[in-house]
Formats: sequence, structure tokens, C-alpha cells
Amino acid sequence: MQDSLRAVFISDAHLGSAACQAEHLLDFLNKIKTDRLYLVGDIIDLLEMRRKAHFPETHRAILSLIMRKAREGMEVIYIPGNHDDFFRQMAGQTFSGVKIRLNSVHRTADGRRFHVSHGDEFDQIVQLSPLALLVGDKAHGMMLKLNSWLNRARRLFGFPYWSLAGYLKTHLGRAREFIHRYENAALKAARSLEVDGYICGHIHYAAFRRKDGRLYCNDGDWVEHCSALVETHQGQLRLLHWSEQPRWLAVEPDAEPTWIDDPIPGLFPAPVCCAMTEKQAPEAA
Repeated sequence: MQDSLRAVFISDAHLGSAACQAEHLLDFLNKIKTDRLYLVGDIIDLLEMRRKAHFPETHRAILSLIMRKAREGMEVIYIPGNHDDFFRQMAGQTFSGVKIRLNSVHRTADGRRFHVSHGDEFDQIVQLSPLALLVGDKAHGMMLKLNSWLNRARRLFGFPYWSLAGYLKTHLGRAREFIHRYENAALKAARSLEVDGYICGHIHYAAFRRKDGRLYCNDGDWVEHCSALVETHQGQLRLLHWSEQPRWLAVEPDAEPTWIDDPIPGLFPAPVCCAMTEKQAPEAA
């Protein structure tokens, strides 16, 4: 029985935007114990802050907590994304104990090597037309507002967090096609880099996918899904969701199905899932 994790990967918190699920993220960061924390881009939404400043106390508390953990000995690696790309010019530097890098290679406890980047480098490969992107961006903004309003109402009536965006992404053919193409681009990059897998964020869709012996891992986001990728001290990768009712989302494909009965004290006090699932975008038609 373990009481800590070997590594935690989070991305797309979008601090500085009203869409950030800051209370859940702050609770998660307060409770986890890990040797290494990867911040895989879009942690701060500088683009949104230029349009409308929104940085309440919970957002400031998250940054303060991360820097305090770094000073206390946790290895924190920050890989900026497209919404916080200002910090890419600081790559190679260390700020308040936080190492800033353009990308990284993570070696798991069982010796596998994973390339880690935000993932926006695949945009030109998988994106649609400029008009579709513009319409999609506006629609996504509206969806996030609806998601926020819906979950405020659910909290009032005692219901747990539920992602409208996640539901739509798994039920709209166009969204599934985009996700599938994105996964293929990351897996192709892993093959070119001669690594065992690729860890990224960017598209706000937590998932595992194995292809030709390589593993795609997306840690999700803290806007729509409140998810993270974690590595146990045995080298196993898992996806989790954190809100009022934390739960495991998936274990990496082909792993031994023992994780269900292996809760992490202080993180999950008891088993929270009853079946293994491989969360994966369906094949494009």
C-alpha cells in the first residue's frame, strides 16, 4: 500500500480565466504527495487575461502552493503551452524552484521513456479550416460558460461535478475525428523521437491509446474535466478525476487489473471504481 505517487501531470488549468475549476485543483494539489509534478502547459491563461482580467484568491493560492512545494523539495517542471507561451522565452531557467522547459523526457519506474510537451505543436497537422477554427473557438467559449452555470446549479442541489464538454466530445462525430487525428499525430511523433510514448494536454480530453507498441497519454484539463495523469511507484500510469467525488478514470492499456483494489491513502481512502476502462476516442469513420 503506497501513500504517495511517483509523478503527477496536469495541464490546461487556465488560471486567470473564469472557466478554471480552481477549487477542485487547489484541493487536489493540497492532498497529493508526489516526487515530481509536471505542469504541461496552459497553466496560466495569458490570452484570456488580456481580454478580461480574472485572478481571484483561489488562483493565487494555487500558484503559491506550487511554488511552496517546489521550495520544499518537490521537483516541479513547467512546460508552457500556447496560452502561456510568454514563458517559453524563459526555458532553461528556474523560478522559485520551478524548472521551466520547452519539453521534457520522463522515465517511468519501469524504465520507459515518454516525451512530454503541451501538444499545441500538432495544431497544424490536425486542425480544420480557419473559418471552422473561429466558429469552433466561439462555440467552445459558450460551452464553457454553460458548463460553469450547469455545475453551479448541480452543486446547489447536491449533485457532483459533471462535464458537459466531455459528454459532447464523446458524442459528436466531428470532435471524435479531431481527437483521433490528434492522437495519431502524437503517436507518430513518439515513433520519430524513438520513445515509448507521448504525454501531452492541449485538447482537454484525458485518454490513453496504444498503437504499434507506443502509448499516447493525455492528462486532460481543469476547465472541463478536472483530470490528471499520475504514475505510481511501480511505474503504472493512471488517469483520475478530482471533484466532490474523486475517481479513477482509466489505467494504461495492458496493465495488470490490480489498481482497483489499491487505493492511495490520503488521495482515495477506498476503492472508487469497479471496472477497468480504457478511455479512448473512437476510430474516425
